[in-house]
Amino acid sequence: MQIHINSNDGVPIYLQIVNQVKYLVASGRLAPGEELPPIRLLAERLLVNPNTVARAYRELETAGVVVKRRTAGTYVSQNGSPLDRRERLRILTERVDALLAEARQMDVPIDQVRELIRRRDEAMRRGANEE
Repeated sequence: MQIHINSNDGVPIYLQIVNQVKYLVASGRLAPGEELPPIRLLAERLLVNPNTVARAYRELETAGVVVKRRTAGTYVSQNGSPLDRRERLRILTERVDALLAEARQMDVPIDQVRELIRRRDEAMRRGANEE
């Protein structure tokens, strides 16, 4: 499970973990029944306080994304992802908003952003086809 923390983006670290785990579940990279790393291990890997990871896991459990099994770990919910199409689009909307904000700050016109997205999509499709 790959999670990247950005201490400069203004989003609390626990929410970054929550959002990224939700994304991994919604995209299918984390399957139902798959175990998440133990709190201490993930905290060490991310160089954050274990309480931060514990809070993220509690938020995910409350949202129904994961289930905690006493002494056995934390797992992606077997009921399938509660992240429906609307939630996936909400996650993507946040990412698009961030991209557009950065493009505006760098004075990159929307047409160039669209073209960049189109080219990157083509490159990713070619890469997937080559495997």
